[in-house]
Order: sequence, then structure tokens, then C-alpha cells
Amino acid sequence: MATYLTEPFDRLPFGGADKARRYATERYQGAAGRNWYDCDPTLRFLMRRHLGDGFGWAEPRLREMGALMGGPIAERAEETDRNPPRLEKYDRWGRDVSQVVMPPSFEAARRDIVATSFTRPDFRAEAKRNGVDPAPLGVAWSYLLDQADIGMACALGTGGDMVVGLAELFAPDDVKARVRELFAAGEMSGEAAQLLTERSGGSDLGALESTASRDGDAWRLNGFKWFASNANGSAFVVLAKSEGAADGVRGIAPFLVLKERRDGSRNGVRIRRLKDKLGTRSVASAEIEFTDAEAFLLAPPASAGKGGDGRGLARMMELTNGARLGISMMGLGCARRSLVESLCYAGAREAFGAPLAEQPLMRRKLAELIVETEAVQALVFDGYLGRPRLRIGAALIKLRAARLGVTAASDAIEIHGGNGYIEQWPVARILRDAQVNPIWEGGDNILCLDVRRAIERQDAHEPFLDRLTEAVRQAPPGDDATADLVAERIGHLREAIAKWRGLDRTVAEARLYPLAQYMADVYAAALLLEQAGWERGDSGGDRKALVARLYARSRLTDTGPLRAIDTPAEDLERFKDLKDGAFITT
Repeated sequence: MATYLTEPFDRLPFGGADKARRYATERYQGAAGRNWYDCDPTLRFLMRRHLGDGFGWAEPRLREMGALMGGPIAERAEETDRNPPRLEKYDRWGRDVSQVVMPPSFEAARRDIVATSFTRPDFRAEAKRNGVDPAPLGVAWSYLLDQADIGMACALGTGGDMVVGLAELFAPDDVKARVRELFAAGEMSGEAAQLLTERSGGSDLGALESTASRDGDAWRLNGFKWFASNANGSAFVVLAKSEGAADGVRGIAPFLVLKERRDGSRNGVRIRRLKDKLGTRSVASAEIEFTDAEAFLLAPPASAGKGGDGRGLARMMELTNGARLGISMMGLGCARRSLVESLCYAGAREAFGAPLAEQPLMRRKLAELIVETEAVQALVFDGYLGRPRLRIGAALIKLRAARLGVTAASDAIEIHGGNGYIEQWPVARILRDAQVNPIWEGGDNILCLDVRRAIERQDAHEPFLDRLTEAVRQAPPGDDATADLVAERIGHLREAIAKWRGLDRTVAEARLYPLAQYMADVYAAALLLEQAGWERGDSGGDRKALVARLYARSRLTDTGPLRAIDTPAEDLERFKDLKDGAFITT
């Protein structure tokens, strides 16, 4: 029998060992300190599915990554949150150096992550030599990192692919060489940042004021960016307007700005202050001023005389979908971490004669968290790895995943009770961090407008609905009612889109949000059925079919006059199957 530390209060008349064990600190291990690969059957399921014969080669590496993220990286994330970056504005002679000083915990975590990243070039090459597709492993790496620290994920991955890709297309040869040197450790090296937002307008980028002036084969850039994440990076993609350009969206062009000029001197990049943020404190966000900064136009050379080809913002937006998937993964990471913390706490905390996890109302809540998290997991992994890549997918996935990160973290705090509201417990930080995800890369309204643009300009709903139909065809036999329900809702969704397209323009915009939510609901349900079909063929199991059924019942069923009070209680009857398939104590 376990023994617990005792306190004087344990000897009070109404105290005793049984009550004391309820608040024995050592009983309350949360997610930190566990191997996040070994304790996550859903991740192993997805890796088996997407890696195929390469799973055997990959699994030891996934296990090592799970130990790293659940151990040192998770621990350092808490330390960095308590001791965030600071700005050294001036040196001892009063010169503006704008130096961001990162805490030792951040630097140690970044070294370990970059050195072992599944996205680094040498790892990708090794995987390919062994006949393994590195793409699913890169997705798994992000999924594990985002459970530990989405701020670190932002610091490492803020636009690295964008900087490298645009520089290779448009930068002068000597600048390309410098960019390759900066990103020798891979695109997720923490060297990049994208600077879009100004005081004149957040999502309204056409209102920006930053200006670029021609200076030989380079440009001089002047302006002020209001939110700049990863301010300690070395390479920035900055949106600005060239002198004489139209004062609107078509006048915008992207420019590359490096921390150092071509001649090695310091560039005209100054940090006014670091943002005092609610969360994601491990990524240094700042207000950045450009003063005659050397910059390079990221547009076809033939358009240089005009300061761009008028497609600068459109080109950036094409790359934004990748960033939106990154934010979606952050939302999923927050949701998964919240779920694990909730399962750990509810299994250890006792009240009214039993652990919380055995109480019917708590089981209902935990089952809901499991189902919703796995639905978003299906969406996010499909966004990265699904074929065909859906034009409309990223906006819908971020709409759902970013919001779930917030609601799941809020649920986790409630499950922890008053303890969850205390910063010594991990879920308070997760909620603070998760709250940024609906903001980054476009809020809900901006995402809905992108859905409208994709439907109206590209008929993007057609391949989307085809993808859903094909997914439902993969559903396992034996639960035709769920497959029939989802198939019916795909038909209803097609009708809803057609009806929406005929609405008055103002009303149609107001109806975008429920339409997009409906699309996300049916998308997730179809993907869960597809996963259930694969599980049936792979192992004969039916757990994913249960998850799909519960999700469809919750999201797609007409509740009727009894509000679904009389529906089967599978979430309670098969709670053990749900829980054991979501989390294994290791």
C-alpha cells in the first residue's frame, strides 16, 4: 500500500489517512513526465495508417520524440512562461541595439528541438533512404510539440517556408545564399518572422502605411509593425507599399528584410517594446520599426519598376493556408493536452466516495472531450496529409480547431476545480496560450470570408463535397445508420450552399458563420467514418466507429422534442473503450 506525506492536520478528529490521500501531491501526475507517444493510442493509430510499411522504422524515433516533448520540453515551457523574454533596448553607451534576450529554458528547449526535429533536412533524407514518407512524421512532430508549448512552435515555425520559398523565387543570388545559410537547420529553425499587422488595421491589410523606396537592386523600407511574432528572428517577410503604388490591396508587395545588411552592418530594424501578452510568452512578440531598412522585393523582376505586380497580397494569402494549418495544429495541441490533464486529474481526484472519473456527469464530459478532440485530430491530419488538398479545408479546419483549443482548456480548468485556476497547475497556462489561436492568421469572421471567396471564385465546395462523399464510402459495415446520416447531411449541405448563394449579399455574409460550422461538422463526421473503416480493416476494431457515431449523434442529429435525453448512453456504457483508446497511463 502506498504511503503519503503527513501533515499535522491529518491528526485532527475529522482527519485521517483516507482524506489525506485525496490531497497527496504525489498522486496527481499530469501529462508532464510521461512519454506522449506511448500514452497516445490515437497518434499510433494515425502513424500506422499514414506510414504503412514505414511504421516499424519510424516508431522508435516517435517514441524518443514523445519522451523529449513530454519530459524536458514540457518542463522548460513552464519555466519560460514564468521567465519570459526581455528586451535590452540600449547598450552601455546608449546605442539602440534592440536585443531580445531569451531565457535559458527557451534556448535549451530550442537547441534540443531543432537538433532532433523531424523536419530537418538530414532526417527527411534519412527517412526517404529507408523508404519512409517523412511528411506524416513532420506532422506528428508538430502535434507533440504543440502539446508542450505552442509559443515555441510559433517561434520555430513563423513563416520559415514562406521566407525560403519566396527568397528562392525572387531574391538576388547573394541574398538567396544568405537565406540558405540561415535556414541550414531547416525551415523550422526559428530564424523567420512575417510582419503584416499595423496600427491602421489588423486584418484590413489594405490600410497599411509601411513604404518602400527603390535603392538600386534593393529597397529602403520605412514603417511600423504593431504585432511581430518571433521578433528575435533573422529574416522577415514584410508587407509594404512602394512609393507611388495604389493605396489599397493591389499596392501591397512583400519584401525580405534581414537583420544584417549585405555589407554585414546592422540593418534599420528597431524594436520599440515587447508585447506584455496574456499567453504564448515563449515567443517574443514586439512592435518593430523599420528605418531605411535594406529590403528586397519578393516579386517578379519585370515588375520591380512598378514596385510589384499587384499580386503581392494574393501571393502571401496563398501561403497563408499553410500557416492556418499550423495554427489548427496548435489548437489541437492545446485540446489534446487539456484532455490528458483532465483524464489524469479526474482519475486521481476523489469526491463523494469515488474518483471523479467514475461519476456519470464527469464521464459524460470526458467522453465529449475525447470525441471532440479526435474529430479535430481527424480534420487537422487530413488538412496536412489528405488528398486532394482542399482549397476550402484550411479555413474550416482552423475555425473548428482553434476554438476547440479554448473550450477544451476551459473545460479542463473546470474539471480541476479551483486548482485549475491556479498557475501552479498546468491548465491555466494552456488556456492563456490557446486564446491566441482564434486570432492568429485570421479570426472566425475572416475565415468565413475566405470560405465565401473560395466558393464564389473557385467553386471550391465541389471538390470538398466530393471528398466527404468518398470518405463516407469507406465507412465500415455494421453501422449503416451513421453512414446514412452523414451521407444525408452531405446532400443537405449541398442544398444549403446552393440556397446561400441565392441570398441577398448582406444576409449571405451574416449567414456565413453557421454555414461554415455546418461544413466543419459534416467534414469531421465523414473523416471519422473513414478512419473507422480503416480500423475495421486493419485490426477488426470498432472504437473509431463508436467515436464517429457519438460525434454524428451530437453534431448532426435532430434532437427532437426530448432534446436527445432518450438517446442510447454509449458514452457511459463504453467509456472505458473511449478512454483506453485515447490515453494510456505510462
